Amino acid sequence: MKILHIDHIGVAVNSNAEGKKFWSDILGLPYEGEETVAEQKVTTAFMPVGEAEVELLESTEPDGPIGKFIEKKGLGIHHIAFRVEDIDQALAELKEKGVQLIDQTPRKGAGGARIAFLHPKATGGVLVELCQR
Repeated sequence: MKILHIDHIGVAVNSNAEGKKFWSDILGLPYEGEETVAEQKVTTAFMPVGEAEVELLESTEPDGPIGKFIEKKGLGIHHIAFRVEDIDQALAELKEKGVQLIDQTPRKGAGGARIAFLHPKATGGVLVELCQR
């Protein structure tokens, strides 16, 4: 598996507009607008910084993954995403190594990326996303 770089850090927020006040208005990261990913019940907002981005995650439904995360753990860092060269090969390698996966196959993420999540039980408590753009 070839990891190219950190793609983004996902941050769970009550609202992207609220999150934007700190990340963009105060820190000065460029706000690139929002995208709703209906299948994941989330509206994302990306703000680039170097080769990576900060991704704000606003739940569109209380029972969505981000809504449940906020209810259980509160606001803050939700996941770290690594950009990989070949997500299918990366998942096959991780399965072969016995790594517990949330996604057995890639799914569509924001910005047209192909994404897959690794289970936090396999990563020392960190939700890890792999993405290929």
